[in-house]
Parts: sequence; structure tokens; C-alpha cells
Amino acid sequence: MADNCPVLTPAERQVVDIIERTDQALMATVYKALQNATDQAAADFQSIGSSDRPPAYEYFAAVLHQKMYCVMCGADPDTMQGGDPDIAVNVIRNSQNIAKHYWGADIEPDAQP
Repeated sequence: MADNCPVLTPAERQVVDIIERTDQALMATVYKALQNATDQAAADFQSIGSSDRPPAYEYFAAVLHQKMYCVMCGADPDTMQGGDPDIAVNVIRNSQNIAKHYWGADIEPDAQP
């Protein structure tokens, strides 16, 4: 039996629209902050005459990901202390499901504990 998509009321549609606009604005801000961090690091490396490569955009994205993972799990992003392991496992399982469903990863997410 197929699931039906409910027709949203006008009030529900307004709430969904607000959340979607806010999500889009959030992500635009995050992407810009990542690019700013990348550009700033490159400029700072150049200003000191460093021959080392500055961190790439993906480095800063990985740092952000790790800190947001801690936030989602209730842990301190600086110390990684105090998080909820059940939430942590569910976040990892969600990532595994995304990799499997959207990118065809050959992975079987662990069963619920």
C-alpha cells in the first residue's frame, strides 16, 4: 500500500516555507564561512611567506562536520566530552543510509541496538 502525501493546510505550508527559507539561508552562510576560512588561511600563509599548502576547503568542512556532530550528540565540540552515544550511533547510521541509498555504497548499516 502506497503512502499518501498529505495536502498541507495554508498554515502548514507557511511553516514549511519558513523552515525551507531558513535552511537555505543557513547553508548559504555556512558555505560562505567555509570559503572565507579557506581564503583567510591562504592569505595568512602567503603573508608569512609559507611554502606550505594552506588547508583546503574540505579541511574546514571536515572540522565543521566534526564539531556539528558533537553538537548533535550533545557533546562539547572542543573536548568531545558529554555526548549521548545512542544519538551518536543514530547519526552514524543515518550517514550510512545516505551513502547506501544515494551513492550506492556497499554497506549494511548496523541494526538498532
